[in-house]
Amino acid sequence: MPVGTTSAETQRFAERIEAAGERVVEQFEQDRPDDAPPLLEAIYTTVGTGPPQGGPDGGGASRLQANVAAVNIKLLKAEERELSAVAFEEAWREEVGSITEAKSFTISSDLIGVGDPVSVELSHPNGETLDEITRRVQDELALFSGVFDIQSDADAGLREVQFRLKPAGRTLGLTLQDVAGQVRAAFFGDEALRVQRGQEDVRVYVRLPENERDAISDVEQYRITVPNGRQVPLRQVAEASFGQAPSSINRKDGRRVVTVSADVNVAVVTGQEVTQELRGQILPRIQQDYPQMTFDFGGEQQEQAESGAALGVGFLLALLGIYALLAIPFRSYFQPIIIMAAIPFGIIGAIVGHLLLGISVGILSMFGIIGLSGVVVNDSLVMIDFINERRAQGAEMREAIIDGAKARFRPILLTTITTFLGVAPITFETSLQAQFLIPMAASLGFGIVVATAILMLLVPALAMVQYNVSEAFQRRILNRDEDEIQVVEATFQTGGPTP
Repeated sequence: MPVGTTSAETQRFAERIEAAGERVVEQFEQDRPDDAPPLLEAIYTTVGTGPPQGGPDGGGASRLQANVAAVNIKLLKAEERELSAVAFEEAWREEVGSITEAKSFTISSDLIGVGDPVSVELSHPNGETLDEITRRVQDELALFSGVFDIQSDADAGLREVQFRLKPAGRTLGLTLQDVAGQVRAAFFGDEALRVQRGQEDVRVYVRLPENERDAISDVEQYRITVPNGRQVPLRQVAEASFGQAPSSINRKDGRRVVTVSADVNVAVVTGQEVTQELRGQILPRIQQDYPQMTFDFGGEQQEQAESGAALGVGFLLALLGIYALLAIPFRSYFQPIIIMAAIPFGIIGAIVGHLLLGISVGILSMFGIIGLSGVVVNDSLVMIDFINERRAQGAEMREAIIDGAKARFRPILLTTITTFLGVAPITFETSLQAQFLIPMAASLGFGIVVATAILMLLVPALAMVQYNVSEAFQRRILNRDEDEIQVVEATFQTGGPTP
């Protein structure tokens, strides 16, 4: 709720959200069998603190704030219900409707959050202009279908009494700090002494009686002590007016920033699509009206960009390491490329596995793909090594390739099957605890199956191509040498200059 909202008012809205959640539970219960266990396990509301850090079940605590509340609904275990948490989240949001009185309102079913799907950090030297930019970006986001929970971390703050020193106050030697300090001591209190009671200190504050500090007129009539010891009314030395000050100001690299965030319905639009539209069209257009405005992106997109960059560098280094480890024992620049040619098909297999399971490709999927790269080369390696052994025994290249494909088919197939079956329990697990490992296991299991099916044809073909190219290159060199020898002999017979 807005800053300054009482806990009782916050609780009233929290109870409204809780009641909406209970109605949604009743709606879904009607479609379930009579002998099914109850869908709702627990529901609890906290007023004064928001949801804990790290997700609904995570630890961490927030500082007490009367304008913040959280409603948590715990459903039946995922493996014991057909209803998905996302479906319940959408139904709950629709049942609650719009809460115009709230500053921000979010419903989330993510166990671990990596940031908001849409998050943009806005900055401008002028605070009022920054507020205008923030409202304009929020209005632009509201035009997108599937974008909801649009909010910013800027707040109007608490209402306060602000003082402005008059020339008469400066003439008397007062400063604005003197005025504010005396008013604070009179209305809030100033520590006079501390009394020891057992192991605790009791602080004693002195301030005006309650009947002299319960109205705004009491502030203007309060008498300020000037440096020469005299007392003058506050209204003679300073102007008092109402104003608002933000409860918190966020800064980044010395710049004041406001973060605008939003959630998306991935069935309609993705956070990446909205971010691309912001980066390419909306924000540059706003920047033309406010040249000093700067922006940057955070949340889920920033996490993905940073993780993607780190994974890209790590993947490249891994490929270079695999190439070097293969090139040294084989004493060839081309055979390691043949062995590693199955890696792209393993990546295709990983993507196909995600499509079959209906899961999206994420960071954990990339971890599985990187691990898959090291596993896929094993199958190609044993085939190429056998072909080299047959060549060393005097067999022709075509014969060696056929023998290698036939002799290594069974061990390669068994290796693939055992690897797939080894990760299958995780890939097809339905419990909540396994949800984080399923993308990694799917990348490894399905990737090696597809890669093996391709490499059984690809590696022998590439090995033969490499042999033919090498033979053609060697024949070309030999023909050139023979031509040069014939030219030298002809020149020598005619008595020409010898080279």
